[in-house]
Amino acid sequence: MKSTLSVFVPVLVHLLAPALRSQEPTPKPAEASAEAAPAAPRGLENAALVTSAENPTTEAKVALGKQLFFDPRLSGSGTMACVNCHLPEHAFTDQKPLSTKDDGKTNTRNSPTMYNVGYLDRLYWDGRARSLEGNVVAAWKAQLGGKPDAVAAKLAAVDGYAKSFQAAFGQAPNEANIGQALAAFLRELRSGNSAYDRFVGGEADALDAEQKQGWALFVGKGACITCHMPPLFTDRQFHNVGIGMKAETPDVGAAAKNAFDDPKKTGAFKTPTLRDVSRTGPYFHDGSAATLADAVRVMASGGIDNPHKDPLLVDRKLSEAEIGKLVAFLKALDGKVPFAPPELPK
Repeated sequence: MKSTLSVFVPVLVHLLAPALRSQEPTPKPAEASAEAAPAAPRGLENAALVTSAENPTTEAKVALGKQLFFDPRLSGSGTMACVNCHLPEHAFTDQKPLSTKDDGKTNTRNSPTMYNVGYLDRLYWDGRARSLEGNVVAAWKAQLGGKPDAVAAKLAAVDGYAKSFQAAFGQAPNEANIGQALAAFLRELRSGNSAYDRFVGGEADALDAEQKQGWALFVGKGACITCHMPPLFTDRQFHNVGIGMKAETPDVGAAAKNAFDDPKKTGAFKTPTLRDVSRTGPYFHDGSAATLADAVRVMASGGIDNPHKDPLLVDRKLSEAEIGKLVAFLKALDGKVPFAPPELPK
């Protein structure tokens, strides 16, 4: 198994590379900056970020956005920050099926990881946001109850923030540049350097025997790679796998008018990345799978039948032992990227 995979994996990745690159969104030109953006972690060197010509990444914006992400002053109550639903120690998720908003109401969907969101051209589970900046501002208002003008005034009164906004944008805080700073930070939240990345890079012992068998199932019998394509381990598409479709009033997902407005996408949701997946449970858009093994069982069995289920979903006839090997492999996708929380201006 070891010798076969050591030859097979580099060949597979080489053969997939043109197709993977063709699926990468064409990055928009960014303004020149003396402050270079951080390099991509190992495994993501050839993946193209979805950038913004209106918001080129700089170190000053990223540092400011990092502070804002952790600052409860952005919320309506002044007690909740973005990080409350996206905790670094849980790969920027909160380990809850459904999180709670600033107003105490419960979200209808699970909080996804923020790692590698900079590679996505459509955001939210249903794809309704077409830019990271738009996603950030919408979530700021809807989840945190943020009132942009009031928050901007509050931040402008803090000397540290006033100086940081001038350094990053040459102007005082406002709705647009607060969103841009947060987006710049999130765009640089990239997870790689996993055991899988080291294995594909030529370190034959980076995966143990069970994980290598799981990788063989992932690309073979399990056919997981059909929708979870490396290097991002998502096809960035939207599929109905049946989750939540038996509810009295099912979530229509990507079919909604503010998303794709397409009845053919009823019950379809974004293929989630599998990077760091062992740390991002509960799983699926409704948080209905408590464990990674539960989620793998659902997918390997062909999802849940409904009139809109994607035909790609079929029963792969995996044994419990094979499911265990797949789970073992998925744990090898945990990134090794250090993260330190910021110090907030007083």
